[in-house]
Formats: sequence, C-alpha cells, structure tokens
Amino acid sequence: MPAGSQAAFAIEAERLTVSYRHARGVVELDLEVPTGEVFGFLGPNGAGKTTTIRTLLDLLRPSSGRVSVLGLDSHRDSLEVRARTGYLPGDLTLPERLTGREVLDWSASLRPRTPPRRRDELVERFEVELHRPVRQLSRGNRQKLGIVLAFQHDPELVVLDEPTSGLDPLMQDEFQRLLRDQVAAGRSVFLSSHSLDEVQHVADRVGIVREGRLVTVETVEALRERGLRRVTATVARGQGERAEAVLTPLEGVTELRRDGDVVAFAVGGSFAPVVEALAGVEVLDLLSRSADLDEVFLAMYRGDAEGEAGR
Repeated sequence: MPAGSQAAFAIEAERLTVSYRHARGVVELDLEVPTGEVFGFLGPNGAGKTTTIRTLLDLLRPSSGRVSVLGLDSHRDSLEVRARTGYLPGDLTLPERLTGREVLDWSASLRPRTPPRRRDELVERFEVELHRPVRQLSRGNRQKLGIVLAFQHDPELVVLDEPTSGLDPLMQDEFQRLLRDQVAAGRSVFLSSHSLDEVQHVADRVGIVREGRLVTVETVEALRERGLRRVTATVARGQGERAEAVLTPLEGVTELRRDGDVVAFAVGGSFAPVVEALAGVEVLDLLSRSADLDEVFLAMYRGDAEGEAGR
C-alpha cells in the first residue's frame, strides 16, 4: 500500500483460523472493520477475543486464513503495523521498578515520532501518576498508564482488550470521550470487552464471537431491535385485570405480570398490536424501553445453547 494513503479497512480477516493443541482458538473468522469507526468485539471469557487480537498484531500466527491491518499484511509487515497501531492488552504488565514517567519515556524511545504534546495532554486528562514506581500504583492507576501508552504516539488504529478494567466511573466516562475524539479525527478503534454497557455507549458496530466463531456483526441499534422491549402500563383504577386479559393472547408478549392496575410485560417484534389491544383500556401511563445490549447478548447465547441441546 503506498505510503501516506489510507486503507478502506482498518482490519480485514478472511477465514482466520487459530488452532491450539488442547484448546479451541478461532475458527474461519471473516471480519471487516472500516476505517474511522469504533468496532466492539464481544464475547465471554474464552470465546476467542484475545486470540483474535494477538493474531492481528502478529503475536500469534494463524493456522490458516489471511489478516491485514491498515492495508498491511499482519505478519509480513508486522513492524509497520505495530508502529501505526496502539495496543492495550487485557493482561497489562509493566516494569515494576520504573516510575510512570520512565515507562512512558521508554515506550516513546521505541517510537521516535511520539508527539510530546499528545502525551502531556493524555497524562493530564487521565490524572496519571508519573512519579511513583509502578509497583506502588493501584490497578486503576496502572490501567490509566496503559491507556496513555496505547494512545501517546497518535496511532491510526487502537486495539483495546478490556480497557476500562479497574477505572472509576469518572475515568470510564473520560475514556469514552477519548474514543469519540479518536474517531472524529478519522482514526479507528477495535474494542474487545465483555462489558456490554461500555461497548453499547461507544461502538458504531458490534461483532459477537462465541466458541471461536463470529455469530453476528450488526449496529448496536439493530441488535437492540432484536431484543425484547420492556413495557410498564399503568391503567385506570379497576382496569388492570382487563388490560391483562387483552395482552395475554398477543403473540410476542411475554413475561406478563400484574400488580393491581400496573401491568409489566416484554414485547418482541412489532409494538403495534400492543397499542391496538390497549385502545379499549384507559391507560394513564405507558413506559417503554429498548433492550440493553447485555439482554440481547445473553438471549443470543441462551438461544444458541438451547438450540445445540435440542440438536
């Protein structure tokens, strides 16, 4: 790829397979992450997230398949890939005896083009401890140091594995703003996590991996639409039983519960039949919320497990 040009895809994997002797890795994974987006990579521990990341960065070699990062071959061009990529591993390990400042200096010496102004901005933004040895830092302060290490050289792509582990809520919010800034600047983020709340607030699209296989890739909004909508209807005094009666036979209405004149239920699919059914009931209040990503995620896994058990 010509120097200075920008690839259409930050990451491309074609039939990527990584096999271990005694464990499952990744199986024929096809993935495209366009430049300029936050891509969430979801799955429980052991699903293949970290294996995928390590293969992207040439820390593991694929058993078969092809991987490119920023338009470069992840193995043949691994040095250039690492120079243009930031990485925060899930098992972050730092030199215990060095201070935070010495760790950042050491990392910057490996990347001579690291802009000092960018580093100073990140240190201030995340209130990073620079003067104490790493061994004296809390888990959260180590994680903040790791964030600066991943971003300080202004990389085109940042690969993050469980990045907010140990951060307090204020720093998590600041981190989300950093990711939005990254994308606004035309950069890309590959965010691997099992924190569904974190991903649904920052990701443009989400890929879900299960037992080494990619289950789906969709926008957060599309995934939410696949989930159950939670509804609470408050009706006029004495009409709770009637509301329950008209809702019970509706296809797509589940988990229906009534407490006096308050009826709570879940809706899958179109909401129109619910509105029509309640037209003959005096509804005082109707509260509806879309499914959170964690509900969709768990439902997908539960459905896959039940399907396999049936087979």
